[in-house]
Amino acid sequence: MSTIDFMIGGVQKAGTTALANYLAECPDIAMAKGKEAHVFDAANFDDAASRAWAERAFEPFFDGQGGGRLRGDATPITILHPRFIDRAVACNADLKWIVILRDPVARAISHYEMEKRRGVEHRGMLAAFLLEGWRLRDHLDDFSLDSPLRWATYARRGQYGEQLGALSARVPDRQIHVVDSRRLRADPASVVGEVRAFLGLPALPLRTEWRPHFEGGYVPPPAWSPARLYLNWRLRAARRDFHRRFGAVAPAPTMSGTGVSTP
Repeated sequence: MSTIDFMIGGVQKAGTTALANYLAECPDIAMAKGKEAHVFDAANFDDAASRAWAERAFEPFFDGQGGGRLRGDATPITILHPRFIDRAVACNADLKWIVILRDPVARAISHYEMEKRRGVEHRGMLAAFLLEGWRLRDHLDDFSLDSPLRWATYARRGQYGEQLGALSARVPDRQIHVVDSRRLRADPASVVGEVRAFLGLPALPLRTEWRPHFEGGYVPPPAWSPARLYLNWRLRAARRDFHRRFGAVAPAPTMSGTGVSTP
């Protein structure tokens, strides 16, 4: 049995949970329980026995689920480090990758708010963004559970060009599908239909109601706030690339799902 057939490999705070939940409702897909298996980024990953080790590590997350269903995981950190990608490719060279992108400034702010709620981040927003480089110093290859690489990567995770470049260097383009998080929020039916087609799965009956899976619960800083102004400067190239890829205007939300989706 393969480790998994596809990976929602990033990016954090862009809708990976929402997509994982939507796909979990498909009868021909089995998603890892708990959403994030954290197999390929595990601190104790055995690179010498990568495939066998990964198969054993994944099994508890599927609890015997199979029977012809595609198995998927959604661990957003997987695209952040080339070594995680290498491990995944070594285990399954045919692994398909789904990457969801979000405006990198909005993503970083959402990331900060999440770490603050978790009690991991104790600094103010601007200070946290300014300290990122210092915090990550000597930790870029530190995969321990408390490594700053796992949480203090507000701007780094928004450098999509670097991450997609590392992925494309190791995986054929036909195995990579990139999604605009705004489309997933506005029209989940179409996005799920496109993802199913990418995975080689047949269309399923149209569905008109979708449970919301996106989280928020915080008030983002205004456009003139020092933290946002700093991020706009720091991530200016990443934002240009994002808007060049998807456009600067978000798609209008639909009243009901369109396209092909789950039943």
